[in-house]
Amino acid sequence: MNMEIVNSPSPLRVMWREIYSDKLALISLIFFVTVVIVVFTWSFLIDTTALLRQNLLNTNQPPSSEHWLGTDTAGRDVFRLLIVGARNSFIIAFIVALSSSLVGIIMGLIAGYYGGRVDNVIMRLIDFFTMVPGLMLTITLISILPSTVFNFGLILTIFAWLGMARQIRMVTLRQGALDYVKASKTLGTHNIVIIIREVMPNILSFMVVSLTLSIAGTMGIETGLTFLGYGFPPDTPSLGTLIATAANPLTMQLRPWLWLPAALFVLVMMLCINYVGQALNRAADARRRRV
Repeated sequence: MNMEIVNSPSPLRVMWREIYSDKLALISLIFFVTVVIVVFTWSFLIDTTALLRQNLLNTNQPPSSEHWLGTDTAGRDVFRLLIVGARNSFIIAFIVALSSSLVGIIMGLIAGYYGGRVDNVIMRLIDFFTMVPGLMLTITLISILPSTVFNFGLILTIFAWLGMARQIRMVTLRQGALDYVKASKTLGTHNIVIIIREVMPNILSFMVVSLTLSIAGTMGIETGLTFLGYGFPPDTPSLGTLIATAANPLTMQLRPWLWLPAALFVLVMMLCINYVGQALNRAADARRRRV
């Protein structure tokens, strides 16, 4: 009697099939990746020192063939500021998302796999950070510490890992109750080996979903804090610093080229990430998959 062995597809293949079956998510992914590549490539061709140099004879110029998005109150080209600012915002979003996801994944795996006292300690730590007013504490720390991009990213990371840790703990608890984990423990396999070789591949979809949505969340937080004056230093271009010019009512009404392109850029990027995240979220749940 012939028996056919059917191998289940890998988590990455399942995620790709789900994105491919959702045309909106596929277009969003292609557009987002294209924009990121163009922004990083173009930004390295721009002389940042020359860009930040003030030109008081060329201030607040409307869009023209020479300045595609006009100039700001210091006479700097807004389009080039948008490119460099988008690069800086992408960098901080990627770094904070990766670092916070790494911390959240490690803490969630440890709490969910070992349980007991270890789980209680980690969850009480998460509960403590959750109860603390994160926004107010973030603003306070930013105000106290030197205004640098590193400190800004570090402060965002302190509070960004909590949601990831809760989600990873939840799915790890479910995986730990399954037979394959119990069988590995019975065979004497080391706990670290079980976590890395067997548990992590089965929760990869959840990890990717959380990481993807974390990028969008970090971009939104950076923009909001910078708009309030607690984000990137004033001399560092970012999407938030461009949008912050709308705080001036005169600029908001008469000079939309200073803030509107950056605002639309943030909106479109976050929508793209959200559509991709929805597809990845379906891929992580077998009951909701389209394929």
